[in-house]
Amino acid sequence: MGQILFYILATITLGTAFFTIFSRNPIHSAISLVVCFFSIAGHYLLLNAQFLAIVHIIVYSGAIMILMLFTIMLMNLNKEDESHKSTASKIAATIAFCLVGIVLLAGLLRTKPVVESYYQSGEDFQSIKKLGTVLLNEYMVPFEFASVLLLVAMIGAVLISKKDKQKEA
Repeated sequence: MGQILFYILATITLGTAFFTIFSRNPIHSAISLVVCFFSIAGHYLLLNAQFLAIVHIIVYSGAIMILMLFTIMLMNLNKEDESHKSTASKIAATIAFCLVGIVLLAGLLRTKPVVESYYQSGEDFQSIKKLGTVLLNEYMVPFEFASVLLLVAMIGAVLISKKDKQKEA
């Protein structure tokens, strides 16, 4: 039964992820991303990580998606008003995308496999106390980096949404 549920959730996750990427309507993309987040939380439940599933639903499906929807609404995606991007900005965006992809790939290749002794020790890794200790001791720098990244994204959304004062005059 668990394997069938896994395949159903995986199909939903992949389908909604592809729909998020290939949908032309940003609101439809955001809604399908919420469904994708809920199905990923279902995967966490299958792994017996209830706390992580609930936090995933609260943080990603709640807070992050609300932030994305406000960003979409602030950007005013009218094609008539949209200025065309220069070739230099398209090249810079492509280079930035490739660099981020290389960094993520390098990080993925450097990860270590899960050691089985963690599971054999009998220690409870689902407790909030253990999770907080690991998160704020061993992973403090990535945790702070993620918060700074979210702050920069919010500032960028506000700057993008501001109207150009020269166009209004």
